[in-house]
Amino acid sequence: MPIDPLLKQINPPPRLMMGPGPVNADPRVQRAMAADLLGQYDPAMTNYMNEVMALYREIFQANYHWTFLIDGTSRGAIESALVSIIEPGDKTLVPVFGRFGHLLTEIASRCGAEVIPLYKEWGEVYSAEEIGAALDKYKPKVLAVCQGDTSTTMLQPLEEIGKLCAERGVLSYVDATASIAGNVLNIEDWEIDICTAGLQKCLGGPSGSGPITISDRAAEVIKRRWHVEKGIEPVGFVPGEGSRIQSNYLDLAMIMAYWSPERLNHHTEATSMLYCARECARCILEEGLHKAIARHEIGSRAMVAGVKAMGLELFGDQENKMSNVTGVYIPKEVDGEAVRRDMLLHFGVEIGTSFGPLHGKIWRLGAMGYNARKDAILRVLSALDSCLRLHGRSSTGDDPAIAALEVFKETEKNVPDIEISPVSDSK
Repeated sequence: MPIDPLLKQINPPPRLMMGPGPVNADPRVQRAMAADLLGQYDPAMTNYMNEVMALYREIFQANYHWTFLIDGTSRGAIESALVSIIEPGDKTLVPVFGRFGHLLTEIASRCGAEVIPLYKEWGEVYSAEEIGAALDKYKPKVLAVCQGDTSTTMLQPLEEIGKLCAERGVLSYVDATASIAGNVLNIEDWEIDICTAGLQKCLGGPSGSGPITISDRAAEVIKRRWHVEKGIEPVGFVPGEGSRIQSNYLDLAMIMAYWSPERLNHHTEATSMLYCARECARCILEEGLHKAIARHEIGSRAMVAGVKAMGLELFGDQENKMSNVTGVYIPKEVDGEAVRRDMLLHFGVEIGTSFGPLHGKIWRLGAMGYNARKDAILRVLSALDSCLRLHGRSSTGDDPAIAALEVFKETEKNVPDIEISPVSDSK
């Protein structure tokens, strides 16, 4: 009798995910997720929670007390930040330079904000002068911006933006989902108030947990809106003066109380994802955050060298390119989706296209997290080159893998202390 397919154990095909994310998780992270479960108030569990807070202060480069996890994907973390600081009618300035800037306007509008979007051509970023002028013109309560927008592969410079906001009493929020741990991000030095992230990009884990860090200034704004559910109110509790945060599950005031020493009940912590997030941070810090960032930057140079060797044209402002994603124009003589399909079916390699005005116009080649390593980058370049030839594109005569190898060899010669593959178990 044939076995019902629904009763078969899952057995996903092996893939090397070299698109804009998610990417393959570090095997050490996957093992951590298999550890035994604990009760949410078990002393061992609350100790792990405290360790996560300490580890992610290092990842965010921010000694902000309120640094913890949002249970949910990175979008949940974004929404928790915006819904907790935006009250209906608050002016919120959003510099849009890709799909995920549009997402911030969408979420802010659902929070009841008076959204003021700025727009750039996809492939460009904003200068500090442009942001400062917009802050002076519109006088918002909140500035919300992406650091790295994978839809365009661009990295928005942030060094001055947090300071510009602080000088004007504006709360600054940054979505660093796609950029953290693969690009320089100094939250405290740059005076950014709130930053959220995700595990599925440069941190080398699966989607499902959203690290967040919150300055004292932003924490005070959130605490003004603290209202506790009926049935768990502490004796003598006095609610905040502000309006109740519109979301129960993403209520940062209540989640902060849950992560505080009083452990006021809010939701059941996602234990396996906490283990996962802890291991993601531990692996990066074991390697060294600056070395992990350098590994991504070297991988970017190797990927670019390989792409150029194939005679392909890079997309966007290369001075402000993310180190972990490379945008490449699809040659006019090939079907971009057919090339992607054959890379997946014949080589087991996944790359991405893009959204909106760039859909079908560019490919996005990612090398991030556990996949920001020499063998993975060489494999994606070789697979792309072979599939382009398979689809009738004439060869340039240059081998993209050799071009990338030259970058790696130069690194090994001149910067020997930087690993071009993640730290392995044997080290």
